Amino acid sequence: MKNLLFTIVFLSASAAFGQAGSISGQAQAIQFPDHPQHASLTAMACEHPLVGGASDTYTYAQGERPLWEFGPVSEPVPLGDIARANRKEKLAAKKAEIILEKQGS
Repeated sequence: MKNLLFTIVFLSASAAFGQAGSISGQAQAIQFPDHPQHASLTAMACEHPLVGGASDTYTYAQGERPLWEFGPVSEPVPLGDIARANRKEKLAAKKAEIILEKQGS
């Protein structure tokens, strides 16, 4: 027990001395980096498309698409039907035949 207490005190003291040496009590002024280049007037860059290689690869069309192109229409199942089906599956599931109990403490 004494060895453990001595080890904890020794490690705490060495950590305290290590921290005390790295921080000085003197105030220091904050110095921001200097950036001598300021904004200046220049020509604009060349236009380039965002959507692909050349400017003529982007196409735009307007119109209506038929509903059958969007896939089959799914009918929503009511939540009550889902609950009833889950209850039937739970009742039909095979139960465990062996029950293990923890003995002793």
